[in-house]
Amino acid sequence: MTRIEVTVAAPVDAVWQALRDKEQVRQWHGWDYHGLDDEIDQVFFADVLEEGRALRVRGGDRFTVEPDGEGTLVTLTRAPHGDDPALDAYYDDITEGWTTFLQQLRFALERQPGVARRTLHFAGYAGAVGVEEALGLSGVEGRYAVDLVGEAAAGEVWFRSENQVGVTVESWGEGLLVIARTPPSEAKPHAAVMAVLSTYGLGEVEFGELDARWTAWWAQRYPGD
Repeated sequence: MTRIEVTVAAPVDAVWQALRDKEQVRQWHGWDYHGLDDEIDQVFFADVLEEGRALRVRGGDRFTVEPDGEGTLVTLTRAPHGDDPALDAYYDDITEGWTTFLQQLRFALERQPGVARRTLHFAGYAGAVGVEEALGLSGVEGRYAVDLVGEAAAGEVWFRSENQVGVTVESWGEGLLVIARTPPSEAKPHAAVMAVLSTYGLGEVEFGELDARWTAWWAQRYPGD
Protein backbone atom coordinates (compact mmCIF):
# COMPACT_ATOMS: atom_id res chain seq x y z
CA MET A 1 0.00 0.00 0.00
CA THR A 2 1.22 3.50 -0.84
CA ARG A 3 0.93 5.87 2.13
CA ILE A 4 1.42 9.62 2.34
CA GLU A 5 1.74 11.29 5.74
CA VAL A 6 1.84 14.91 6.81
CA THR A 7 1.82 16.41 10.29
CA VAL A 8 -0.22 19.60 10.61
CA ALA A 9 0.25 22.11 13.43
CA ALA A 10 -3.47 22.38 14.08
CA PRO A 11 -6.03 20.59 16.27
CA VAL A 12 -7.60 17.34 15.08
CA ASP A 13 -11.06 18.91 14.86
CA ALA A 14 -9.78 21.74 12.66
CA VAL A 15 -8.02 19.33 10.31
CA TRP A 16 -11.05 17.05 10.10
CA GLN A 17 -13.27 20.03 9.33
CA ALA A 18 -10.91 20.99 6.51
CA LEU A 19 -11.70 17.60 4.97
CA ARG A 20 -15.47 17.79 5.45
CA ASP A 21 -16.38 21.42 4.73
CA LYS A 22 -16.61 22.10 1.00
CA GLU A 23 -15.40 25.68 1.18
CA GLN A 24 -12.39 24.66 3.25
CA VAL A 25 -11.57 21.79 0.89
CA ARG A 26 -11.58 24.35 -1.91
CA GLN A 27 -8.70 26.20 -0.25
CA TRP A 28 -6.29 23.27 -0.52
CA HIS A 29 -7.51 20.61 -2.94
CA GLY A 30 -6.32 20.93 -6.52
CA TRP A 31 -6.23 24.35 -8.14
CA ASP A 32 -8.71 26.83 -9.59
CA TYR A 33 -10.50 25.68 -12.74
CA HIS A 34 -14.11 25.61 -13.88
CA GLY A 35 -14.70 22.03 -12.68
CA LEU A 36 -13.14 22.25 -9.22
CA ASP A 37 -16.42 22.39 -7.30
CA ASP A 38 -17.77 19.33 -9.13
CA GLU A 39 -14.49 17.50 -8.53
CA ILE A 40 -14.68 18.22 -4.80
CA ASP A 41 -18.28 16.98 -4.69
CA GLN A 42 -17.38 13.77 -6.51
CA VAL A 43 -14.22 12.98 -4.55
CA PHE A 44 -15.15 14.05 -1.01
CA PHE A 45 -18.94 13.90 -0.80
CA ALA A 46 -20.22 11.23 -3.23
CA ASP A 47 -19.91 7.53 -2.38
CA VAL A 48 -17.72 8.21 0.66
CA LEU A 49 -17.55 6.35 3.94
CA GLU A 50 -16.90 8.07 7.27
CA GLU A 51 -15.78 6.06 10.29
CA GLY A 52 -14.88 8.29 13.21
CA ARG A 53 -11.97 10.40 12.00
CA ALA A 54 -11.41 8.21 8.94
CA LEU A 55 -12.72 8.98 5.46
CA ARG A 56 -12.72 6.69 2.45
CA VAL A 57 -13.25 8.84 -0.61
CA ARG A 58 -14.45 7.94 -4.06
CA GLY A 59 -11.92 5.68 -5.72
CA GLY A 60 -10.98 3.95 -2.48
CA ASP A 61 -8.26 6.24 -1.11
CA ARG A 62 -8.54 6.55 2.67
CA PHE A 63 -7.74 9.48 4.98
CA THR A 64 -7.16 9.10 8.69
CA VAL A 65 -6.78 12.01 11.09
CA GLU A 66 -5.29 11.46 14.56
CA PRO A 67 -3.53 13.43 17.30
CA ASP A 68 0.25 13.69 17.04
CA GLY A 69 1.70 15.57 19.99
CA GLU A 70 0.35 19.11 19.79
CA GLY A 71 -0.57 18.67 16.13
CA THR A 72 -2.40 16.24 13.88
CA LEU A 73 -1.14 13.40 11.70
CA VAL A 74 -2.96 13.04 8.40
CA THR A 75 -2.38 9.74 6.62
CA LEU A 76 -3.60 9.00 3.11
CA THR A 77 -3.55 5.33 2.11
CA ARG A 78 -3.90 4.86 -1.62
CA ALA A 79 -6.28 2.26 -2.99
CA PRO A 80 -4.43 -0.65 -4.63
CA HIS A 81 -3.97 -0.87 -8.38
CA GLY A 82 -7.12 -2.07 -10.11
CA ASP A 83 -7.93 -4.14 -13.18
CA ASP A 84 -8.12 -1.24 -15.63
CA PRO A 85 -4.73 -0.52 -17.27
CA ALA A 86 -6.03 2.82 -18.59
CA LEU A 87 -6.74 4.01 -15.04
CA ASP A 88 -3.65 2.43 -13.54
CA ALA A 89 -1.52 4.42 -15.99
CA TYR A 90 -2.38 7.50 -13.91
CA TYR A 91 -1.78 5.89 -10.51
CA ASP A 92 1.57 7.62 -9.95
CA ASP A 93 0.20 10.96 -11.15
CA ILE A 94 -2.61 10.71 -8.60
CA THR A 95 -0.15 9.81 -5.85
CA GLU A 96 1.93 12.88 -6.66
CA GLY A 97 -1.25 14.95 -6.75
CA TRP A 98 -2.21 13.84 -3.27
CA THR A 99 1.29 14.67 -2.05
CA THR A 100 0.84 18.21 -3.37
CA PHE A 101 -2.66 18.59 -1.97
CA LEU A 102 -1.78 17.39 1.54
CA GLN A 103 1.02 19.94 1.70
CA GLN A 104 -1.44 22.58 0.49
CA LEU A 105 -3.79 21.46 3.27
CA ARG A 106 -1.03 21.87 5.82
CA PHE A 107 -0.15 25.30 4.41
CA ALA A 108 -3.77 26.48 4.41
CA LEU A 109 -4.24 25.53 8.06
CA GLU A 110 -0.88 26.67 9.38
CA ARG A 111 -0.23 29.82 7.35
CA GLN A 112 -3.52 30.97 5.82
CA PRO A 113 -6.41 29.67 7.98
CA GLY A 114 -9.74 30.94 6.73
CA VAL A 115 -8.19 32.92 3.86
CA ALA A 116 -9.27 32.35 0.26
CA ARG A 117 -6.51 31.45 -2.18
CA ARG A 118 -6.18 32.16 -5.88
CA THR A 119 -4.11 29.74 -7.91
CA LEU A 120 -2.33 29.17 -11.18
CA HIS A 121 -1.54 25.71 -12.54
CA PHE A 122 0.91 24.67 -15.23
CA ALA A 123 1.66 21.20 -16.58
CA GLY A 124 3.69 19.71 -19.40
CA TYR A 125 6.48 17.34 -20.30
CA ALA A 126 9.86 17.46 -18.59
CA GLY A 127 12.54 19.33 -20.53
CA ALA A 128 16.32 19.09 -20.68
CA VAL A 129 16.48 21.29 -17.58
CA GLY A 130 14.25 20.47 -14.62
CA VAL A 131 11.78 23.05 -13.33
CA GLU A 132 13.52 23.29 -9.96
CA GLU A 133 16.87 23.95 -11.61
CA ALA A 134 15.42 26.41 -14.13
CA LEU A 135 13.89 28.41 -11.27
CA GLY A 136 17.15 28.49 -9.31
CA LEU A 137 15.76 26.36 -6.50
CA SER A 138 17.93 23.26 -6.84
CA GLY A 139 19.35 22.20 -3.51
CA VAL A 140 17.79 25.11 -1.64
CA GLU A 141 17.24 24.49 2.08
CA GLY A 142 15.78 26.85 4.66
CA ARG A 143 15.59 30.46 3.46
CA TYR A 144 16.04 31.39 -0.20
CA ALA A 145 16.05 34.47 -2.44
CA VAL A 146 15.96 34.11 -6.24
CA ASP A 147 14.76 35.78 -9.41
CA LEU A 148 11.57 33.79 -9.90
CA VAL A 149 10.37 34.19 -13.48
CA GLY A 150 11.21 37.90 -13.55
CA GLU A 151 10.25 38.60 -9.95
CA ALA A 152 12.53 39.05 -6.95
CA ALA A 153 11.19 36.37 -4.62
CA ALA A 154 12.06 35.19 -1.14
CA GLY A 155 10.70 32.69 1.35
CA GLU A 156 11.56 29.32 2.79
CA VAL A 157 11.43 25.68 1.82
CA TRP A 158 8.06 24.29 2.91
CA PHE A 159 8.66 20.63 2.08
CA ARG A 160 10.63 18.22 -0.04
CA SER A 161 9.65 14.74 -1.20
CA GLU A 162 11.15 12.34 -3.69
CA ASN A 163 9.60 14.12 -6.67
CA GLN A 164 8.46 17.49 -5.30
CA VAL A 165 9.54 20.67 -3.62
CA GLY A 166 7.39 23.40 -2.12
CA VAL A 167 8.55 26.89 -1.17
CA THR A 168 6.75 29.83 0.38
CA VAL A 169 6.73 33.04 -1.66
CA GLU A 170 6.38 36.18 0.44
CA SER A 171 5.43 38.46 -2.46
CA TRP A 172 2.37 36.33 -3.25
CA GLY A 173 0.73 37.39 0.01
CA GLU A 174 2.74 34.72 1.80
CA GLY A 175 1.87 32.17 -0.88
CA LEU A 176 3.10 28.73 -1.84
CA LEU A 177 4.79 27.32 -4.95
CA VAL A 178 4.80 23.55 -5.45
CA ILE A 179 6.85 21.95 -8.21
CA ALA A 180 6.25 18.28 -9.02
CA ARG A 181 7.72 15.72 -11.39
CA THR A 182 6.18 12.36 -12.29
CA PRO A 183 8.87 9.99 -13.61
CA PRO A 184 8.29 8.07 -16.85
CA SER A 185 6.69 4.65 -16.71
CA GLU A 186 5.92 1.81 -19.10
CA ALA A 187 2.44 3.20 -19.62
CA LYS A 188 3.60 6.83 -19.84
CA PRO A 189 7.13 6.99 -21.31
CA HIS A 190 7.54 10.77 -20.93
CA ALA A 191 8.20 12.37 -17.54
CA ALA A 192 5.61 15.00 -16.61
CA VAL A 193 6.10 18.21 -14.66
CA MET A 194 3.68 20.49 -12.86
CA ALA A 195 3.62 23.72 -10.88
CA VAL A 196 0.88 25.05 -8.60
CA LEU A 197 1.06 28.68 -7.48
CA SER A 198 -1.16 29.57 -4.50
CA THR A 199 -1.52 33.31 -3.93
CA TYR A 200 -3.35 35.38 -1.32
CA GLY A 201 -4.66 38.91 -1.60
CA LEU A 202 -3.05 39.90 -4.91
CA GLY A 203 -4.86 42.59 -6.87
CA GLU A 204 -6.15 41.95 -10.38
CA VAL A 205 -3.19 43.68 -12.02
CA GLU A 206 -0.61 41.84 -9.91
CA PHE A 207 -2.28 38.49 -10.47
CA GLY A 208 -2.64 39.11 -14.20
CA GLU A 209 1.04 40.01 -14.52
CA LEU A 210 2.03 36.90 -12.58
CA ASP A 211 -0.13 34.76 -14.85
CA ALA A 212 1.32 36.31 -18.01
CA ARG A 213 4.94 35.87 -16.90
CA TRP A 214 4.51 32.25 -15.89
CA THR A 215 2.41 31.32 -18.93
CA ALA A 216 5.08 32.60 -21.33
CA TRP A 217 7.97 31.12 -19.31
CA TRP A 218 6.34 27.69 -18.98
CA ALA A 219 5.23 27.40 -22.62
CA GLN A 220 8.80 27.94 -23.83
CA ARG A 221 10.23 25.17 -21.63
CA TYR A 222 7.61 22.56 -20.75
CA PRO A 223 4.95 22.28 -23.46
CA GLY A 224 2.14 19.78 -23.07
CA ASP A 225 -0.24 18.14 -25.50
